[in-house]
Amino acid sequence: MTDTLLFNPHTYDPAHFDAETRRLLRATVDWFEERGKRRLIEDYRTRAWLGDFLAFAAKEDLFATFLTPAAVTEEPDRRWDTARIAALNEIFGFYGLDYWYAWQVTILGLGPIWQSENADARTRAAELLAQGEVFAFGLSEKSHGADIYSTDMLLEPDGDGGFRASGSKYYIGNGNAARFVSVFGRRSDVEGPEGYVFFAADSQHAAYHLIQNVVDSSKYVSEFRLESYPVAADDVLHTGRAAFDAALNTVNVGKFNLCTASIGICEHAMYEAVTHAHNRVLYGRPVTAFPHVRRELSDAYVRLVGMKLFSDRAVDYFRCAGPEDRRYLLFNPMTKMKVTTEGEKVIDLLWDVIAAKGFEKDTYFAQAAVEIRGLPKLEGTVHVNLALILKFMRNHLLAPVDFPPVPTRRDAADDDFLFRQGPARGLGSVRFHDWRAAYDEYATVPNVARFREQADALCEFVATSAPDEEQSRDLDLLLAVGQLFALVVHGQLILEQAHLTGLDEDLIDELFAVLVRDFSAHAVELHGKDSATEQQQSWALGAVRRPLVDGARSARVWERVQALCGTYEMAP
Repeated sequence: MTDTLLFNPHTYDPAHFDAETRRLLRATVDWFEERGKRRLIEDYRTRAWLGDFLAFAAKEDLFATFLTPAAVTEEPDRRWDTARIAALNEIFGFYGLDYWYAWQVTILGLGPIWQSENADARTRAAELLAQGEVFAFGLSEKSHGADIYSTDMLLEPDGDGGFRASGSKYYIGNGNAARFVSVFGRRSDVEGPEGYVFFAADSQHAAYHLIQNVVDSSKYVSEFRLESYPVAADDVLHTGRAAFDAALNTVNVGKFNLCTASIGICEHAMYEAVTHAHNRVLYGRPVTAFPHVRRELSDAYVRLVGMKLFSDRAVDYFRCAGPEDRRYLLFNPMTKMKVTTEGEKVIDLLWDVIAAKGFEKDTYFAQAAVEIRGLPKLEGTVHVNLALILKFMRNHLLAPVDFPPVPTRRDAADDDFLFRQGPARGLGSVRFHDWRAAYDEYATVPNVARFREQADALCEFVATSAPDEEQSRDLDLLLAVGQLFALVVHGQLILEQAHLTGLDEDLIDELFAVLVRDFSAHAVELHGKDSATEQQQSWALGAVRRPLVDGARSARVWERVQALCGTYEMAP
């Protein structure tokens, strides 16, 4: 049985893309495969800078082709296409998060530029991309993190229409090499939001002082300081409230990439874990003969399939977004907090099976187990993104409106709306189509029906037992509610994508058995919260359900998992 759901470098053929996209994706896979597992692991362990990789990307025009919007280039294959960006995220994650990180922070660095009305800056950025340069996003600070209201990067007017910038930035990827660092600061002579400024800095300038790499990794996550750095008028990208909006909208664009990177990590780890476990014999039996091992590997597999289905469908909403359709603002933090935390669960399940093998220096798994932890914590923590999705809960669950159907979007189009999202506010007014329609399509699948009972119960909770004004200040309670809501949204997009792709109902049923257990666990957690009322406690226990067991179905799913054994192993 050949698995067509997981990325496998030996069989990868992205035929749904145009010819140049297919060539570049395949060339990237081939570059890593030719490099080999030993070199990949050695570079990770010795924290080697990514010079060879960036040279390959420059030679192939990889970043320039994938990250230059059509509006600033005459090259026909260059565009900002979320579908193919997602595909490349997955490949980078599969081979190592260090490679993905250099690409990811380049995307973040480009965000304020492509949103800017400064045509000269956009032209310079396109030229630098074409030369193979990387970019950086200078937002975070050591004392304030990403609290941009409190930035200490100060710009003093120089009397000639420009500024002198002084201050430090911390945790800035590519800060050692980026020829274009998008830096957020504030004017010293203007109070409040009108004083915000986004401007361009060059890491090679004499007034740009690189202090250190703050992590022990091939990723260069820099601390730097500007000392009276000259900022000319044509270096200014945004001012006032527009600079604030550019920061948040850039994070909106960038955070989406974390989900597909986590998928790539999990896929490579899955191949290693299943192959090791199935070939290992204990007490005269293969490890995979033990029921608890089969359950853990099957749960890991269906969780990973769910991650892929949700993320693939979220791409479509990103690409169809516009001023009148901002549903992506919910699905985006969902990809960041839900998909990446599912990735942690996948790795934990696999690690429970392979145990000590997961520490060995000649495995990919050893780095996967470390790197998967970072993704839920980048571009806003899980808590921040859970709190964000709660803003959409009432409208999503209780007040659906009609929208035209969203098709599968793999066309060669430029996603230009992402750089004209507008003001970063009004989230409570975003409307959604009826989530129930996706569940109705699979009403005869036993565990979808069982989970639907829990989702309907959540609607009742929101309508009759939602946190009151005082409880709304208890973030600990609210986050437990957010986890329940996240599961409903997660299941919705999984089912939408399953319908579009004709996914095997055995997998759907097995996956939703897992989601039923997850919902029950979060309901019990809500029951135990300090500020939960008696009514909320009663509701929580009433929402607990047992998934429907089908031994034959589980056996068929296990056959799919077992068939992964030996289907991929990276060349030495």
